[in-house]
This record gives sequence, structure tokens and C-alpha cells, in this order.
Amino acid sequence: MISLTVNGKTQQVDVVPDTPLLWVLRDRLGLTGTKYGCGIALCGACTVHVNGEPIRSCTTQISQVAGKRVTTIEGLSADSSHPLQKAWLAEQVPQCGYCQSGQIMSAAALLKDKPKPTRAEIVEHMSTNICRCGTYQRIVRAVERAAREA
Repeated sequence: MISLTVNGKTQQVDVVPDTPLLWVLRDRLGLTGTKYGCGIALCGACTVHVNGEPIRSCTTQISQVAGKRVTTIEGLSADSSHPLQKAWLAEQVPQCGYCQSGQIMSAAALLKDKPKPTRAEIVEHMSTNICRCGTYQRIVRAVERAAREA
């Protein structure tokens, strides 16, 4: 059994130690907001926070997060009231929506470390997340809005 805290709740999972965190979150814990994109930590769709830092859950083994705090998109806010979630809707960011939880989790890490980033800092930070629909300008505007309104 591997113990970890997910969205504030202690969880015990009985999986092999090299199981990717992504599959534990989705298949064992039913937290399907985190998406599988590439499986090699390049696209960012699977981004979650571990002890407050963004990581790619598709390549992070469950054994690497034993005893740690994991936050998924479901844990960002219980009612979608996080400033980023509200800004995402206000700026009409999602098209297909597939990458959006990873985008939001990456943006949340940026705003935690730098509450008032410049446009260039936002673009640089968010450049590691891929949006197949190409909503990059709306993503940048949403992060700027969240920074202003937070």
C-alpha cells in the first residue's frame, strides 16, 4: 500500500510502485480531470502539483509521491471559483478543453511563485504546455486576468 494525500484527503492505494501517478488518479481514485496527452511528459495535459510544485503525472511513478501532497484540477477549488478557472471561462479559453486542466495547473504554479507576471513571463512559463486547438492568446489573457483579479 502506498499512502499519499490527494486534494487534502489521505489515500491508500494498492498498486505496483512504478505505476504512473496519472493512472492512479484516474483509474483508482476516479479523478478524471487530469488528462493523458503524450505519455512522455512533453505536452502538459497531465500536470498536477506535488507539494505545491507542478509535475507531469504521466511519467511520475506513484512511489515517487508516497507521503506527499498531490493537488489535481479537482482540488484547485471545490466549485470552480479559483481566479484562474473564472478567468478561463471569461476569456473563453477552452475549445476542445482537453489540455485545459494541465494548462490551469501550470498557470496556478506560475501565479503562486509570481503573482503579477509580465506577459513575457506568462508566455515563457506556459510554453511547456501544448494546446492542440491553438488557444494560446486566450490562455495568456486568462492568466493576465487572473493575476489582476486575484
